[in-house]
Amino acid sequence: MKTSDSSISAAHAAAILRHTPNGVLLVDREARIRFVNPSFRLMFHCPDDELLGKPAAEFIHSDCFGRAIAAGGRLMVKETIAEHDMSFRVGLFPIEGEDLYCGIFIDITDEEKAREQLIALRAETLERAQEVISRQMETAQEIAALLGESTAETKVLLVKLMSLFREEGHP
Repeated sequence: MKTSDSSISAAHAAAILRHTPNGVLLVDREARIRFVNPSFRLMFHCPDDELLGKPAAEFIHSDCFGRAIAAGGRLMVKETIAEHDMSFRVGLFPIEGEDLYCGIFIDITDEEKAREQLIALRAETLERAQEVISRQMETAQEIAALLGESTAETKVLLVKLMSLFREEGHP
């Protein structure tokens, strides 16, 4: 079996679409689903019901296909679906010679959760640093007050001693 280097067989393309970890969705100009791969179904918690002909926005909770179609070109989008606790990045592009748009969906849920945890950790670290700075300022003020009191007491005592010496006839 000999194939050209510039193209792959339909069987190869079907195998790639079936086994890629990325969700793949093809829609028509009305953003109605014309093809969906197993990874998309898994990623978007779609039942095994027939999705063909239904609006893509119903499943991806986004109008990204509509925006890409209206713009007539490529679009990269990052979205979060709170009800599924998932985030995705999708590249949308028109299929040459067809009246179809393709969306390749990458699940970035773990990446987004890690980013949110890092942001929370940074905020907590800044808050703790502010608490330490505040405590140090309070301590410095307390030390300064104590030193001020001690210095004042020492001055009063020295002035009394000096006046006693003067009263006794010392210069």
